[in-house]
Amino acid sequence: MPYSSGTTGRPKGVMLSHRNLIANAAQSRGLLKVAPEDRLLALLPFFHIYGLTVLLNLALLQRACLVTMPKFELTEFLRIIQDQKCSYLFIAPPVAVALSKHPLVADYDLSSVHTTLSGAAPLDGDLGVKLGERLGCRVLQGYGMTEMSPVSHLIPVDAADVPVSSVGFTVPNMDCRLLDPATGEEIEVPNEGVSAPGHLLCRGPNVMLGYLNRPEETADTLDPDGFLHTGDIATVRADGVVTIVDRLKELIKYKGYQIAPAELEALLLTHPGIADAAVIGTSDADGQEVPMAFVVRQPGDDGERLDEAAVMEYVAAKVAPFKKIRRVEFIDAVPKSSSGKILRRILKTSGTAAG
Repeated sequence: MPYSSGTTGRPKGVMLSHRNLIANAAQSRGLLKVAPEDRLLALLPFFHIYGLTVLLNLALLQRACLVTMPKFELTEFLRIIQDQKCSYLFIAPPVAVALSKHPLVADYDLSSVHTTLSGAAPLDGDLGVKLGERLGCRVLQGYGMTEMSPVSHLIPVDAADVPVSSVGFTVPNMDCRLLDPATGEEIEVPNEGVSAPGHLLCRGPNVMLGYLNRPEETADTLDPDGFLHTGDIATVRADGVVTIVDRLKELIKYKGYQIAPAELEALLLTHPGIADAAVIGTSDADGQEVPMAFVVRQPGDDGERLDEAAVMEYVAAKVAPFKKIRRVEFIDAVPKSSSGKILRRILKTSGTAAG
């Protein structure tokens, strides 16, 4: 019984059956193709569903070597990859940011790595491409939830023409639907191109039994047809490739427009002076919800010190006017869960206090 991450509220006990866990390992193995000769670095904790299913259970199922480390520390992480010749990395986006940007990476031989898979939170496509170029490996992205044991979508290792900004295809033996967030009407898979964004619903043998002692929240999440309401907004390409746009509950509503925090966060990370960033909605003097950025400056930057105006101008030059960052706060580190998800509830408290 793992607990949901509690990034926006109180954690809930997720009741997963033995069948849920075994089904999800079986659903994932053919797409990831972890082999007995692979050496997987277990960065994620085994009490988190990502570490439990994708690292521990999958590695054991495939008879691969699992190299463990007690907690993430970049220097130790890089040393272990080099010394243990790790070949398959399972990470979260904050680690992808470090591997793409930190100068320390150049001091280690990471040539043993052939594949890196990012999960637990959205990975920006440009960041994924930079990571692949720097490590000389293929970069994949997956999607899931604790409530789905957790994997529902993956980019297969041998996929062609699947952008790393997407989460790939629905895993075997799952059904998915997209519903219009405003009307609840079903959004069909288009004959060509990409669909309109919709609320993603999933059904399959890996979906949880329910939340422990939370019958009302279970009923809100699992509908009578067995579909789990993920709370995430997604699009689907004609060939079935799914892309997560953002969290339904995290969308910022500014003057009738909907703004996805993940889009602004990905843009902020392209600035050479920004090491990490997070975006939330906060109220301005008129009570209007506006985008606020929490920014971590790049360490060792000898150039002109980044200030609030520079951050807002950088974003404003690249987005539609309604998406502009209206407030900026510099922090030492973005608060994140052990799996790498941004803890927005902590930032919202800080943002409210700052306002």
